[in-house]
Amino acid sequence: MGIPLLPTALAIIEKYEDHPKVANGGCVLPVLSNQKSNAYLKEIADLCAIKKNLTTHLARHTFATTVTLSNGVPIETVGQMLGHKNLRTTQHYAKIIDRKVSEDMAVLKEVLGKPESPCLDF
Repeated sequence: MGIPLLPTALAIIEKYEDHPKVANGGCVLPVLSNQKSNAYLKEIADLCAIKKNLTTHLARHTFATTVTLSNGVPIETVGQMLGHKNLRTTQHYAKIIDRKVSEDMAVLKEVLGKPESPCLDF
């Protein structure tokens, strides 16, 4: 089974399918070193007047927290997408999602407050 991808990711892969590094079968995307990627991200930040230090690590962190965990993707799935062998590694990202915990508790409170909830039958 292949890896399911969002439409934007598929579009990026298709954009580079004729790139020499990709056409030779060495990779799906022409890969830069982290150092070179970070240098380009710094240029982008400067051009956009972004004060934050953009890095590949920050991008990975943002994907794990803002894109996936905050949108209800289970932590086990996020861990697999990030290539983590141990769920404890992924749990580091989950600790940052206080808002997600609050939202989940609000849902639980609503479910438990309904008369048909099996938890309220004594």
